Amino acid sequence: MLKITDIFKQSLLEVYGEKENSCERFMALTKKYKEYFHMEEPEYFTSPGRMELIGNHTDHNGGKVLAASIQMDTIAAAGPSRTETVTIFSEGYEQPFMLNLEDLETIPGDSGTLSLLAGIFQGCRACGFHVHGFQACISTNVLSAAGVSSSASFEMLICAIINYYFNENKMSCIDYARIGRYAENHYWNKQSGLMDQLACAAGGMIFLDFSDSEIPSVERMDPESILEGYDIILVNTGKGHGDLSRDYSEIPSEMKKAAAQMGKTVLSEASLPLLLKKLPMIRENCGDRSFLRSLHFYEENDRVDKAKSALINRNTEELLELINESGNSSWKYLQNCHIPSDTTEESVCVALALSELFIQNAGRGACRVHGGGFAGVILSIIPSGASQDYIRFMSEYIGGKNIFRMSLRDTGAIHLKQ
Repeated sequence: MLKITDIFKQSLLEVYGEKENSCERFMALTKKYKEYFHMEEPEYFTSPGRMELIGNHTDHNGGKVLAASIQMDTIAAAGPSRTETVTIFSEGYEQPFMLNLEDLETIPGDSGTLSLLAGIFQGCRACGFHVHGFQACISTNVLSAAGVSSSASFEMLICAIINYYFNENKMSCIDYARIGRYAENHYWNKQSGLMDQLACAAGGMIFLDFSDSEIPSVERMDPESILEGYDIILVNTGKGHGDLSRDYSEIPSEMKKAAAQMGKTVLSEASLPLLLKKLPMIRENCGDRSFLRSLHFYEENDRVDKAKSALINRNTEELLELINESGNSSWKYLQNCHIPSDTTEESVCVALALSELFIQNAGRGACRVHGGGFAGVILSIIPSGASQDYIRFMSEYIGGKNIFRMSLRDTGAIHLKQ
């Protein structure tokens, strides 16, 4: 069983703010690890999900984001193996995931976990890091396919294991993020940026500037006092993200097509005045949606800068106004609140409409689509005194099991000291 040392208790307190419930999770994982592998005591790792406060679909075109890690996380009990094989038992799956590190080229690129793992290991090697065999038991309470980055949480967890055992903790959170992006770009054929991975890897609330896509700027923020008196609530609207890669990928693709009409690679290299100057050409060659999504990009970048200032100046009212503006822009211009090919399924729009009705009556608050969009989760920031009423109101239409009160956490993807 797990040896509960004072150091480990302190590690749990620092990450979770408590040690009883979190300790039970790791004890259950330890039991499974020993059942499966019959090995000595493992080491323990945790990687959070993430929340995107503002900066919707900007990272992949060199934009800016305010993001934060949340208390939902993916955890692992792991140890090195004596072979070049990786074996992972993941809660909810009957069979383990097994890969021979010497045969990664034989793993096809698809949407599965094996492909993602192969991409992570190949990404590590491409970045100059070592990878060897290990075994792990993994459990998660991060919502799957819902917009809180369950895949990035998993990717960063695997990076934390590889960093601890095989790279002397020399890998940075930016290294982690690059590796996760490599895996999704090359093995999932998904045009991901670095935002999801960085928010999970770094921890806390962070301001991200992707003007330099290879070395993005990461600045830690202090959100606690400005969010005091409000609850962060995620509403899972019901339909998952599982089959929406094409819809996601069209957003960066259409933005980059508009950038190309301006003689640039990504939108951050151009400007809103130039976009407007090239509007006729963009409409003719790329379509109207390409222009609208690019307009969202420039306006959203401006909102992120203003939101950062609002955080620094403790201006809660301005921050909430900016978040609402962001949500309206995603709905109207970015157009990621419903699936274009399905006019009967608009669960995100329904959840936003209900939330806006509630916030209008409450007099304060904000809501917006969260993450990639099209399906999954919306983010609501509700006055603490009204949050229970909001949960009851939304439960009537969405279901209570789909509503989650969130708190932020300061730590990213890490090894837990024992």
